[in-house]
This record gives sequence, structure tokens and C-alpha cells, in this order.
Amino acid sequence: MMSLPPQPLSPLDGRYRAAVGGLGEHLSEAGLNRARVHVEVEWLIAQTDRGFFGTSPLDAAQKEALRGIVADFGQDAIDELATLEATTRHDVKAVEYYVRRRLSALGLDAIAELTHFACTSEDINNLSYAITVRDAVEQVWLPKLREVVEALAALAREHRDAAMLSRTHGQPATPSTMGKELAVFAHRLRRIERQIEQTEYLGKFSGATGTFSAHVVAAPDVSWPEVSREFVESLGLTWNPLTTQIESHDWQAELYGKVSHANRVLHNLATDIWTYISLGYFRQIPAAGATGSSTMPHKVNPIRFENAEANLELSSAVLDSLAATLVTSRLQRDLTDSSAQRNIGVGFGHSLLALDNIQRGLGEIDLDRALLLDDLDHNWEVLGEAIQTVIRAEVVAGRSTISDPYALLKELTRGKRVGAEELAAFVEGLEIGDAAKQRLLALTPASYVGLADELVDAL
Repeated sequence: MMSLPPQPLSPLDGRYRAAVGGLGEHLSEAGLNRARVHVEVEWLIAQTDRGFFGTSPLDAAQKEALRGIVADFGQDAIDELATLEATTRHDVKAVEYYVRRRLSALGLDAIAELTHFACTSEDINNLSYAITVRDAVEQVWLPKLREVVEALAALAREHRDAAMLSRTHGQPATPSTMGKELAVFAHRLRRIERQIEQTEYLGKFSGATGTFSAHVVAAPDVSWPEVSREFVESLGLTWNPLTTQIESHDWQAELYGKVSHANRVLHNLATDIWTYISLGYFRQIPAAGATGSSTMPHKVNPIRFENAEANLELSSAVLDSLAATLVTSRLQRDLTDSSAQRNIGVGFGHSLLALDNIQRGLGEIDLDRALLLDDLDHNWEVLGEAIQTVIRAEVVAGRSTISDPYALLKELTRGKRVGAEELAAFVEGLEIGDAAKQRLLALTPASYVGLADELVDAL
């Protein structure tokens, strides 16, 4: 058998690449290396701006040329770094040598020794990961989450008055509206979205064990903590002043926990929509030319939501593992986090793929309002709650002497199907005020939805 040419091992880089490719701009090896080059270049500029060791500030053209190394980072840079790393066997050292080569080409050899000055690899890495994760979240993942939430909110508003039978514990229960039920998910996701928007992306820049030891020996008169803070903040990050060799990754654990929480709410949404489809509440709109089953031509399977379920579970498994692993580092440093963090893109990739499927799935369903009304009309017993509640209010108001209204309705309705006529006859015979009786007689399962319609306005 002939060997295959090199193949992607993960479906994220193969079958589903089109749906998640935007993350590769940030959460790939190339994206990380570009961010490393960015940090090294900005550190060079920051040092010369401060005139460290007799240097002069670079002029505007020199700064533009240096930053052009980052702006022009492409396949040639990726290949060159791979060649350098094959020799150095160290990814960050390869980046340092890459930047030094660019300095030489730009005629800036005089400041070459300021490349990676007083830095441990983690000074570069932690800032680079913070930049790439921040950009991936803010530019790719969050926008897709917002699109899903807006699609949900639009459906909620469209179906705000579509009365339907609720099913607590899977059994007929007090009616709601489809719009209100979808609004619940939109509201939950918006709350998590706001929390993720407030994420602090922390960075440290303090040397081999977080003590500025080499810095102080080289330049004892410099306020290194202040330099560190200004530099980290110049990258759009929040400074962490107290660390070991590594930034402690607590912000990552917090972020991945919130994304995992969003995943689980989305999973709940996917299973509920799947169930509504199975009940016939939602009809799926067939895609032209698509096949639902290899043997059953009639089928239109809810594959978008099933695919989302699987990928949300995978995403949360990876992100939960990262959150648990990254907060522990033996003494001042071990490399557990180095291997773990290379899978950040995997965690976000499966979540992004799920979001894409949910968004597509929500656009491929149509509500069968007639079936919802028919379902309600076959479950008049759900008005038992309303009747016993009104009787209790009438007893308190002195317009009834019925004892234990709950038990009375339980006897009538529990485990039974009660029709409209039977229920009306029961209400007619109740000892309650006429106004209350008329309200109950006018009530139907379809009208027994409380404020469900109005509640959608809370979105």
C-alpha cells in the first residue's frame, strides 16, 4: 500500500480548516513566533528610547523598519525560524538569532546586544501568549459568539408570542413561549460574554526568577520594576509584578474556565434545539443536494447541533485541563506549561467550530406554530396549576372555603389527560368569586403563558 503524503492529524487542520482558520493567525506556532518577534522588537525600541547604556533613540524610519519585521512576517520567516531552531533546539533562541540577523541587515549591529537583553525565555513567551490569546479571543472567538447570541436573540424576538408546552422533567408543564426559552440562552451567554470581555491579560518581564537580578547588576540605577510595568502595559497587557520565572497563568485559568462555561451553556442550547426538532417543534430546512441518511432518503438529521455537542465537549476537556495544569509550576519553573500551552488553539478551535455549526443550524430551522398549538390543545391538564393557585387566592380573600386546593386539583389531573370541556365543568362547580371563575373559564393552555412575551424585552 502506498504511503499517504503528509496529512493533518487534527480535523481542525483538515476537514474543518475553513471554519477555524482565523484562529491560526494567532494560536499557531507561526502566530506565536510572530508575537515573539514583536515583543523582542518592542523591547529593543523601549531600551533605546530610554538611552540604555549610551544608546540613542532610534529615528522614525529605523523604528518603522524594525516594526516592519513583524508586519512582513510570512512564510519566508516561518521557514527561516524552523531552520534556526533545528540548530538551536530552542524556539526562543531561534527568534533572538532571527531578530539579530534583521538588525544586521538594517545596519543596526550597534544595538544587537540589546536583543533579548536581561530576558529569560519566559519573559518573551508569557507576553507572546498573552498577545496571541487576547487577539484570538477578541478578534475571532468573541465575534463568533456574538453572532450566535444575536441569531438567538433574533429568533427569540421572532417567536416571542409562540406559545408552547413546557416539559419540566420531560413531562407536560406550565406553557411558555419559544421566544422566551431562546431568550434565556441568549441572556445566559451575554452574561458570560461580558465576563470574558473584562479579561485581564497579564504579563511579567522580570528575569530568570522574577527578581530583576541581572537587570540590577547591569544597571543598578534604573528603576526596573517601573520599566517592566511600562513595557508590559505598552503591549496592551496588565503588569504582574510578583512572579517566579513564569507568569503564574491564573488569568489563563480564569479565561479558559469562562470559555468552558460558555461551551456548556451552548451544549445545553444544542441539546434543547435537538429535542425541539425531535418533537417536531422545529422543522429543518433541507439543503439542496444534501443527504440525511445513506439508506433512509426521507431523513434530515440535526447534524449541526450534534456536531456542536461533540466539539463543545472536546473544547471543554482541553480548556479544563489547561486551567487545571497551568496554575501549577514546580518551585520557580518547570516546563509542564510549555507543552500544555501549545494546545490552546485546540481548545478554542473546537469551540469555534461548534459556534459555527450552531450559527448555521439556527439558520436552517423553521418553527411549526401549528404543531405547538396542537400539542397545547392536547394538554389542558397543565391549567391545574392556575386553577389551584386562583382557589388559594380566593380562600385568602374570603370568597371560598375550599380546603386544600392543591389536593383537589391533584386528584383531578395527576397522571391524567383532562379535556377542555371536563375542565370547564370542573371550574363551573367551584366555590369561588365570579370574576375569578370567568378568568379561569377564559383560560386556555395557549394563553396560559404569563409574561413570557414581555420577558423577551429583557434581552
